Amino acid sequence: MKNIDKRLSERNWRNIARELHDQGFVVVRNVLDKEECDALIAGYEVDDTYRKTIDMERYRFGSGEYKYFRYPLPQLISDLREQLYPRIVPVANLWMQELGIDTEFPATHTEMKALCAAHGQEKPTVLILKYGAGGYNTLHQDLYGDVYFPIQMVFMLDQADEDYTGGEFVITEQIPHAQSKANVLKPDRGDLVIFTTNFRPVKGTRGYYRVVMKHGVATVHSGGRHTLGIIFHDAKS
Repeated sequence: MKNIDKRLSERNWRNIARELHDQGFVVVRNVLDKEECDALIAGYEVDDTYRKTIDMERYRFGSGEYKYFRYPLPQLISDLREQLYPRIVPVANLWMQELGIDTEFPATHTEMKALCAAHGQEKPTVLILKYGAGGYNTLHQDLYGDVYFPIQMVFMLDQADEDYTGGEFVITEQIPHAQSKANVLKPDRGDLVIFTTNFRPVKGTRGYYRVVMKHGVATVHSGGRHTLGIIFHDAKS
């Protein structure tokens, strides 16, 4: 098995960054193998790995369940977080420049965690989400505090149309003075979706303007669907 850094280094990050910048999301195929996906799913039942469990119906977030990991994170997840952050932070900083926002995100994830900690945000936001038949996730944004990184990612751990049906990943765009646009994605097991946490810049006739984006999961029709969500900023609770 190749280590994560080598596996990620083999991808064309210039093209990935361009697509992420231009549309606010990008699908990167076959980042995790089946063994890694199966291990993450099996680990869902290991109670001492997690700090909090959320019943989505209780909070009217949808139907399903998810668990937040505690520090220290499993090595695979820690490696993914540390190795992917510096590859996408240039896009985040370019977005800030284009929208005239006086924010520059640090070059490394270690520095990003330190920035969160300085604002009282020290709880990891990495999570595993589990849906059964009828499960879904309402459109939302994962902000968690005053400090948030504008890009996050999700790994698909089950195979669409084999382990489950339905359950498409949905990203909406609220374009000013227009109707919302929906992007419906159907990634395969092991695929990585990188997408905006909150908004992205779009170039208009008078410069760049902000397009607000949200994400969610369509209803699962049958089977079970698991995903690993990696958010780069920490939370207060």
